[in-house]
Amino acid sequence: MDKAIRPLRVGFILTNNFTLTALSNFVDVLRLAADDGDNSRPIRCQWHIMSHNDEPVRSSSGLLMYPTSRLINAAELDYVVVVGGLLHRGPQIDDKTRKYLLAAAETNVDLIGVCTGSFVLWRLGLLHQRKCCISWYHYRDFLEEFGETLPVADQLFVIDGKRITCSGGIGVAYLAAHIVELRMGLSSAQKALHIMQIDRMKPGSTAQSAPPTAFIGEDSRISRALLIMEQNLSSPLSIAKLAAKVHLSTRQLERLFKEETGQSPQTAYLRLRLKHARWMMKTDLTLAAIAAETGFVDGSHLSKAFKAAFGSNPSEERRRQNEAPMDLEVRAQGRRVFDPA
Repeated sequence: MDKAIRPLRVGFILTNNFTLTALSNFVDVLRLAADDGDNSRPIRCQWHIMSHNDEPVRSSSGLLMYPTSRLINAAELDYVVVVGGLLHRGPQIDDKTRKYLLAAAETNVDLIGVCTGSFVLWRLGLLHQRKCCISWYHYRDFLEEFGETLPVADQLFVIDGKRITCSGGIGVAYLAAHIVELRMGLSSAQKALHIMQIDRMKPGSTAQSAPPTAFIGEDSRISRALLIMEQNLSSPLSIAKLAAKVHLSTRQLERLFKEETGQSPQTAYLRLRLKHARWMMKTDLTLAAIAAETGFVDGSHLSKAFKAAFGSNPSEERRRQNEAPMDLEVRAQGRRVFDPA
């Protein structure tokens, strides 16, 4: 069959405790682009859940996914997608899958890591000297394991030759739509997104839904505490609960925080929430909605704290950001940095 009209073929490798959203967003874009209407026939696109056996793979939510095919020769596929998920629940892949991916890398197939699938590809040596996109949520996990490189944690996805990495979540749908557009045109990609009620295409360089704030410290417990803070912005934890999560007493946490950041954990937590709120001023969310997302009682409470921290009120900040398309400091750094100032 002529290459121009043959189906787009995508094989999926599911890691142990993979994320259902990452898989379903990718597959739904393919199935909606593959056929007319919503008939889901694999005509213009074909997708396969691959495994070397018939055993189901457990997702991070506990639901099981059964493979639809054995491992397909990667030379017969256009893309092999590694769908990651939970990081700290044992090995993500087994030895046979590892060997398959290494062999696939020797072919002309594009290898894609979505969610923490990028961790799998990196461990196999398949992303060395390549840009690697991950979710801001796993930024410190990546640094702790692969400290020799800085990942891209402020974009939806990154394409670097035959290696593609994606932050996960809704970013997977945008990546899949990009792939569909390359093969079948913009109208097919837009059709799939519209049926999924995603209003428009977005390039990989689009910012993730997270603020450019992170911190790299010497003490892993403080790094972990900051990560927990970032993961609990809308419902802030008490400092006592935060200390317990990193196996410290409240007093120990306060002392270590002061040594590492020059701030108390309370001040650092507030600063993270306010910087997230400032980042969200780029969106069309109301002040009340931003306040709820960042753990403030209401818009008035947020405004007062915001002006005390940054010297301007939220409406002035929103107007400034509308005039400047991107914070030059964030663009220059290209990574998330926790600023204790």
